[in-house]
Amino acid sequence: MTHGDGHISQSTVLGARFASPAERLLARTAPANATTVMRRALALVLPTLLLSGCAVGPRFTRPAPPAASGYSPHISTLAVTPGHGEPPQQFVVGQSIPAEWWGLFHSAALDRLVRQALAANATLAAARSTLAQARQAVLAARGEYAPQIDLGASAERQKGPAFALGLLSNLPIRQGLTTFDLYSLGPTVSYAPDVFGLQHRSVEARRAAASVQRDQLAAAVLTITGNTVGTALTLASLHRQIQALKQIIADDGRNLSLVRRSFQLGRAPRTAVLAAATRLALDRAQLPPLRQRRALAQDALAILIGQVPGQWQPPALRLADFQLPATLPLTLPSTLARQRPDILAAEQQVHVRSAEVGIATARLYPNIVLSASIATAALRPSALFGASSGVWAVLGGLTAPVFHGGRLRAERRASLDALKASLALYRQTVLSAFGQVTDTLRALDNDAQLAAEEHQALQLARTTLALQRFSYRAGRSNVLDLLSAERRYEQARLGYAQASARRYADSAQLLVALGGGWWNDPGLCADRCAIRTGTTRRSSGARTQ
Repeated sequence: MTHGDGHISQSTVLGARFASPAERLLARTAPANATTVMRRALALVLPTLLLSGCAVGPRFTRPAPPAASGYSPHISTLAVTPGHGEPPQQFVVGQSIPAEWWGLFHSAALDRLVRQALAANATLAAARSTLAQARQAVLAARGEYAPQIDLGASAERQKGPAFALGLLSNLPIRQGLTTFDLYSLGPTVSYAPDVFGLQHRSVEARRAAASVQRDQLAAAVLTITGNTVGTALTLASLHRQIQALKQIIADDGRNLSLVRRSFQLGRAPRTAVLAAATRLALDRAQLPPLRQRRALAQDALAILIGQVPGQWQPPALRLADFQLPATLPLTLPSTLARQRPDILAAEQQVHVRSAEVGIATARLYPNIVLSASIATAALRPSALFGASSGVWAVLGGLTAPVFHGGRLRAERRASLDALKASLALYRQTVLSAFGQVTDTLRALDNDAQLAAEEHQALQLARTTLALQRFSYRAGRSNVLDLLSAERRYEQARLGYAQASARRYADSAQLLVALGGGWWNDPGLCADRCAIRTGTTRRSSGARTQ
């Protein structure tokens, strides 16, 4: 191709001079033998293909989880036996967690809510689309393994030097340069042999990034289902607390009427009337905060299932409709590190950073590109497909970094630092997961004991109140003793309502902390396995250099 100074450009690749399209047309002699062309092409391609057997950079190995045989030396029993009429719970080590773990509570209303959340939650929809995007990025990266074939067509107007005029028999001969038109049409094939593993590490990084999105989708499913179950249990607990408080307020009203009659008969001082009225006002003041918490929980549940808050009413949720799981699975720490989706996502993030170290390392090495073209070229469009219009070219190019101001090595050092950071975050994620399981196991034991004590306190307070009312009616005790007994009973009712609800919440939190059994979900596991076991070229042939 000519430039403004009138000279025809040329390119030198691997020491060989290749002419521009115009020069190939003007200086063409008899077509080369096909066998000779093939031999020359193989002489360029085969050496680079033989070198395409290694990938620089570290080979990824799964981080080892912390060596731990249990979650806490203080948790030695495999059962919770609170006593005092409270149902026990047993932990079964190694028991599989069902994919629909919320079914252990045997609540049809809860099952419907969770299914609505899985179908309509916007966060899950976004996570699924992000995963689909990541999987397409893997396919796009794998496309670099194959030769790239393009079809090109061009129409040029050029000015040639005087020495070429003798070959253009159809153009008039004159002094100086001659202007002519050139038309060409044909395919071009290019291929970049992955000598040092740049393409391999790029695909590896994309596949690991897709696995991160896969595990984050599983984590999102676990979070949404856990939040739905937790919010539903909160609503059921608040309903019981509100009902208990309403009963307390009703008792306060009856007690106030009783004290007023005693005051009118001269059997009680005015201070007793004021105390009963104060207690009624204080108990009424506890009702609006509970209603506000219920409204917030209803709105949160509406958002979880993809509904507009304020325009959706939840189903009637009662703790009596839930069944406390009698047996709960317990996963060993070594297994937990291979099952919890947030740990797996952190692990695959380490894989991404490891592959990026290989990418940065491969950029320090030469890059080879092979290309070939077969085209037809002519001075007139009508002659493009003539018998003597064919041209071909085989090219090989090598580009090696020489000086980039230290950028490439700085990028490699940065990738190594990112790898170290991802390993630290992985260890932190594992420790946090172990801590969540340990805390939940302790909560299960402590809250079961609390519920048992609250249940016993409720029974004692109920008996004490009955005796105190009988004594008051018989005139053997004063109104202050009656108010004190009623207050202890009211506190016991609320305390037991809260403690019993916490046992349900603790059970749900343990199932979530253990991973929720997502690996037993055919949909989630199938997608994850498709990414983890998907084959790519040279996926097993990488070596560390």
